[in-house]
Amino acid sequence: MKTIGLIGGMSWESTASYYKALNQGVKAQLGGLHSAKICLYSVDFHEIEQLQHQGKWSETAEILTNAACSVEAGGADFILICTNTMHKVVPDIEAHISTPILHIADATAQRLVADGVKKVGLLGTRFTMEQDFYKQRLVDLFAVDVIVPNEAQRTIVHDVIYQELCKGEIKQASREQYLQIIDDLVAQGAEAVILGCTEIALLVEPQHTDVKLYDTTQIHAEAAVEYALAQ
Repeated sequence: MKTIGLIGGMSWESTASYYKALNQGVKAQLGGLHSAKICLYSVDFHEIEQLQHQGKWSETAEILTNAACSVEAGGADFILICTNTMHKVVPDIEAHISTPILHIADATAQRLVADGVKKVGLLGTRFTMEQDFYKQRLVDLFAVDVIVPNEAQRTIVHDVIYQELCKGEIKQASREQYLQIIDDLVAQGAEAVILGCTEIALLVEPQHTDVKLYDTTQIHAEAAVEYALAQ
């Protein structure tokens, strides 16, 4: 079994979901008392969040590069960054390590392609919804068309993530807002919706809607288990 390097803490709430999913996945495959081999570096999310909103991405890249070097030195065979947004700085991190990074957008897009989804809605932080590092990757590498909510809806989605979900607060009113936004994306032609922030699955679950949801946390973890156990 390969050792999985996790760069987490963004937020710790979703990193806990990763840890659980990875161990459940390994146990499901190998049975008995098997669990995942994991080397985890958990950052202080306050520092990251402040730099994100100040547009200081090079500083966030430096923090995550140091984390990646640490898990690499700790024996990680490959790395997962436990957040969608910070995949923005993957090229910066890759320039300083030799260990491969399992990209969350690639894992998600591969699932979309396998399911025949051609047009998908994307929810996430404002950075993920508005910048090209994530959605353009789906278009360029996987020919999946991506649509995002309107400006007012993007503000709602973003604020709920940072002000509620990252603090472990799950509110029914926010869930109802998200479900309305999901319905609006479907009305615009989305065949499914990517939960493109690792906290969103804490709020919106499959039983809450008839729309097909792609939980990036679960998909990323499942891809990691497959990679870790591959011969």
